[in-house]
Amino acid sequence: MRPVERHITLLFRLLMAWTFLYSASHQVLVPNFSVVGFLNSTKTFHAVFVLFTTPTLAPIASFLVEWGHTLIGLSLLVGFCTRLSSFCGILLLMMYWMAHMDFPYIENHNNFIVDYHVLYSVVLASLILYRAGHVFGLDGWAARLPVVRASALLRWAVQAD
Repeated sequence: MRPVERHITLLFRLLMAWTFLYSASHQVLVPNFSVVGFLNSTKTFHAVFVLFTTPTLAPIASFLVEWGHTLIGLSLLVGFCTRLSSFCGILLLMMYWMAHMDFPYIENHNNFIVDYHVLYSVVLASLILYRAGHVFGLDGWAARLPVVRASALLRWAVQAD
């Protein structure tokens, strides 16, 4: 990879880390954060998302959202398990994309099918493609550890070849 590609890859990784960590700051620091209000207002896939507003599932979904954002952001920040966090981030963003959908619009009439959730997902996919954790990140170091070499899941997560 050429130096300019390495720097752009690092920039994208850090920008996505900031995006997830900033989002997490609005959830982790808020007392009694809950996804219920947001999920109750979904339109296109309401029957799917309303299941996560039940008293049993709402606390679990809220915990997964706030700490998912935090862990994805931290992982991208330090470049450790970047493939895994990028994959999880894509899944999370696509769920948000569906939750914001009032087909064919996303969130409002300015976004026709495509919005920032899709763009962020493409950036995360590029982080996987360009092995972003190996660019000034910990994935390159972790890939050489015996414990990582012994585990197929860890080898996949850090893109050890």
